[in-house]
Amino acid sequence: MRKLLSSAVFLSASVLVLAGCSSSDTGGGASAEGLNGSGSGDSCVIDATVPVGAALSLTGGAASYGESQQMGLELALEHLNEKDGVAYDLTVEDDGTDPRQAISVFEGFVSAGSSAIIGPTLSNTAFQAQPIAQESGVPVLAISNTATGITAQGDFVFRDSLTEAQVIPQTIAAAKQNLGLEKVVVMYSNDDAFTESGVEVMQSALDDEGVEVLDTLTFSVKDTDFRSLLTAAKQQNPDAIVVSALIEAAIPLVTQARELGIDQPIIGGNGFNNPQLMADAGEAAEGVIVGAAWNSASDSPENTAFMADFEEKFGSAPDQFAAQAYSGLLVIDHAVRTNCSGERSDVQSGLTQVTDLATPLGAISINSDRDAEHPAVVQIVKDGKFTVLN
Repeated sequence: MRKLLSSAVFLSASVLVLAGCSSSDTGGGASAEGLNGSGSGDSCVIDATVPVGAALSLTGGAASYGESQQMGLELALEHLNEKDGVAYDLTVEDDGTDPRQAISVFEGFVSAGSSAIIGPTLSNTAFQAQPIAQESGVPVLAISNTATGITAQGDFVFRDSLTEAQVIPQTIAAAKQNLGLEKVVVMYSNDDAFTESGVEVMQSALDDEGVEVLDTLTFSVKDTDFRSLLTAAKQQNPDAIVVSALIEAAIPLVTQARELGIDQPIIGGNGFNNPQLMADAGEAAEGVIVGAAWNSASDSPENTAFMADFEEKFGSAPDQFAAQAYSGLLVIDHAVRTNCSGERSDVQSGLTQVTDLATPLGAISINSDRDAEHPAVVQIVKDGKFTVLN
């Protein structure tokens, strides 16, 4: 069998740059030619290189997430292109944490003949960009979008990221059991689809667990000074503060809470899942509780190898966003090999057939709603690291 091409990922904020060999630009939204192969699974052989696009937030407010995703995709690409049978050409484009830019990126991928699109990084951006792919029949795999309604946009939209509805209830239940929660204050940014979706799940989960919400305080996704809100929260004397926010707000919010003498636990949504929290907030991050779609302490062969290879390649430990991105490309590969085809409709069909696929996230299955199902974990920041909350 032929030796596959090895590719490196090149990033650009304004133009599409292909990794390794360029894929064919067929125009008109058609897939590249020669993408039907023979065999299936590990025996699948496709002569043409399968083009995949990825829209990531490499600049703007969500850049810290996008940078991790880019590294995860690079490592996955390297590993997949070492296998026989199928080679991938990955195009990474910056969505700028801007829905308008993401729409343009998606339009470029559609025109360039991408077999599938990964991303974009944020749910708010995804809601605007995904319809472009859906209307053109291009499969989309969300790797970090957890808001309700992402996959409801169409039958070509999938995700490997667990929804807030899958993770947050477990987080609230674990926090109640470990902390004896009876009353909390909720805080969230009310101008972002991800954080709004997250707080709805938080409030429902708190209600289910019989935890009283003393007050609900709102702020803008662009805010960085939370002292007045935190002072109001402190006066309520809650057992914990529950927050739905992106990392750019999470860091100053946690830091300022500790500066104001608030020593109650802070429970965060998926936006808190970033090592930048510990790096920038320092000791203030200690004790923060957050649910996660990835257990870094997992000793599965897939996760152990991923952790070691990532650290060797990049000189740092991966985070959840890197793990989801890495696993996302594995999901795409599985879908391509299922029908041994990089044609868009065949990739879409293959994605519906993902069952118990071994990845660093655990065994992933795609359900009838095109959402991922795999184990979740509740974490607490301890000694500057995310550890499993027991």
